[in-house]
Formats: sequence, structure tokens, C-alpha cells
Amino acid sequence: MTIWKLVTSEILHRKMNFALGVLAVMVASTSFIGSITLLQIHEADLVQGMNKLKDDTRKAMLKLGFNVVILPKDQNLADWYADDYASKYMPEDYVHKLANSRIVTVRHFLPSLQQKIEWPERKRKIILVGARGEVPNLHKNPVKPLVQPVPPGTISLGHELHRSMDLKVGEKVKLMGKEFTIHACHKERGNKDDITAWIYLAEAQELLDKQGLINAILALECLCTGDALPLIRKEIAAILPDTQVIERGSRALARAEARTKVEKEARITLENEKHLASILTPVVVTGCAVWVALLGFTNVRARREEIGVLRTLGVSAKSILVMFVSRHILVGVLGGALGFCAGVLAAVYFSTVLEGTRVQITSMDISVAGLLALSVGGAAALAVIAGWIPTMTAIRQDPAEVLREE
Repeated sequence: MTIWKLVTSEILHRKMNFALGVLAVMVASTSFIGSITLLQIHEADLVQGMNKLKDDTRKAMLKLGFNVVILPKDQNLADWYADDYASKYMPEDYVHKLANSRIVTVRHFLPSLQQKIEWPERKRKIILVGARGEVPNLHKNPVKPLVQPVPPGTISLGHELHRSMDLKVGEKVKLMGKEFTIHACHKERGNKDDITAWIYLAEAQELLDKQGLINAILALECLCTGDALPLIRKEIAAILPDTQVIERGSRALARAEARTKVEKEARITLENEKHLASILTPVVVTGCAVWVALLGFTNVRARREEIGVLRTLGVSAKSILVMFVSRHILVGVLGGALGFCAGVLAAVYFSTVLEGTRVQITSMDISVAGLLALSVGGAAALAVIAGWIPTMTAIRQDPAEVLREE
């Protein structure tokens, strides 16, 4: 009789012991594979969700506007803080030098010419802003502009201006002798924008007799960290030495805090799941290994007489060892395969039904085939290791002693 026939006959004769062994290994494999699969799914979904949330946060934070202002170097900052616009000027070409450079700390460059004037036709003071489309970083991917440019020949009005003068989009108005078509009427913002009129930069330069000049370059800080300003100033000074840089701190801080919070919460969520899995999985696997070992001792005790007869008939200890190890391998392979199926299905269930996560098994770092091999191989190794002591006990029995007792 061959070893495999003995193994098959023993399994069929002691179905319950074999089934309990397979169940123990299956539970261990389900716990292990389920936790790996669940973490892999969550990690992929978490990265995708974090990227989306960061992108949404970035878009929301962009509404805060520009947070870096580049001014002429001889501009008195006390006057600038008091008036919120510069009285000194610099060449418009500066914005192109900045955009054509390989600067990485800022982007979204917007040149502007701003001045408080008397609107002669309307007999009231306003802030006139000449603006144009943003000048993009040529070495970076193009991005959607923060503000839309004012087309030539048009004017955009702050809330207080169009409300008090009952002006509507499409109407024509005169400003300093030049006719403009109202392009936009902005909603109330609760700041100086409500008394501001925006026109095309070249037209503002003509009206204010400042051809080719601007008094500020607005930009958006890319490095949203508390110590980014020195690096920004260093980079811009190397390109435009006749300028100075001001950071609107509250806006930069709000943007930085929002992004940091998103990343921190995502990391904490994933780390908590990994910590829980690192505690529960070894406990379950250890318990199942003890279960397999106890079943092995039970099986050895029940087969003492059979082992004694086989040894008396000339079956070697090595063959007995192969028989028991083969049985444990079968227990491990079958339990590992079943545990793999149960673990993956459990992970999918918990992700979709209980947590509402969209399952992305194909996005996991490890392939399904790799998981199956890990489950079957690991389960077989677990079964053999757990059953090793009972197996060694079986082959060390003295057949004469066993038969005399029986």
C-alpha cells in the first residue's frame, strides 16, 4: 500500500478530524488574506480619495486668491499697507522675465496697474485696476487661471459701483473720455473691490499715462509651508533684483493648513487600520496554529495502534513522517485555498457594504495570483509547522511498546 493511499484512507476514515484541521487553517488564512486585501483596497482608495480631496482643497483654497505680491524695491511699505496699492512703478516686462525663468516657488503671475482716481464722468472716487491675462510659467504644465482677464474695450465693476449707479452688463459707460462696455458686475465682497473698476492693462496704462509700466505682480505661492517666504524672496531677487516680495500670510496659512490636515487625516486612518491588523492577525493565526497542533496530537493518539502495526510490518519512520507531513500539507493547501476565497470576499464585503468604499482590487500592489500563492503556501507551512511536534511524537513511538499496551 502506497503512502498516498494510506493518507487518503486515513482522511476518509477520520473525516471530522481532517475537516476541523482544514477549518482551522482556513480561519487563519481568511484572517491573514482578508486583512491584507482590505488594507490594499483601502490604501489604493485612500490614495485616490486623498488625491481627489487635495485637489478639491486646492481648488477651494485658490478662491482665497493670490498670496504673494511683488512690488518695486523703492516702494514704501507703510504707504502700500495704508493704500493697498503701490505708488512706485516697474517695467511690465518684469512679469515675462519671471515667467520665462525656471522659478518653482510661485506661479500664476498677474501684472497689474492700480491707482485711486476720480471718475470724472460720474463725480466719484474709485480704484482703477488695469489687468490682463495671467502669464504662465513656461516650464510648467498650463493650469486654469485664477482670474479671468478683462477683454479690451470692456470694464468690470465692483458691487457698490454698479449698484449705486444702476449699471447693467452690456451697457456702455465713459471713463476719462474713453467708452467702455460693461463686461461684468461683481457681487458684494465687503472690501475695496466693491469700489473698484477693472479694465484691460494697456488701456489703463494709456489713461494713466503709464505706458509699459505696472506697480504690482500678483502670484500664487506653490510651497505652502511656513518657511517658504525666504526661498521665494531668494528666487525672485535673483531674477528681479529691483523688487521686493510681500506674503499675504493669512491666505498662505489657510492654504497650508487645509492641505496638511487632509494629508494628516488620511495617514492616521490608514495607520490605525494597519495597527489593528498587526494585532488581530497574529493572534488569530497563533490560535489556529495551536488548534492544528491539538488536532495533530488527537490524530496521533487515535492512530497509535495503526502506527505500531505499520512499523512492525516494516514501514520505516521516514515513511511515517512523509505520511503525516503529506496529510498536513493537504490540510494547509485546502484550507489556504478556501481561506483565500473567504478572505477576499470578506474584504470586498466590508469595503462595499459596511464602509461604502468602491472596490479596486486591480489597483492593489500585489496581484490576485500572488495573494493566492501566499495564502496556499503560507497555510501549508503553518499546518506543517503546527503539526510537526505531533508528527515527531508519532514516529518516535516504540512499535513493540504500543502493541504490548494494546
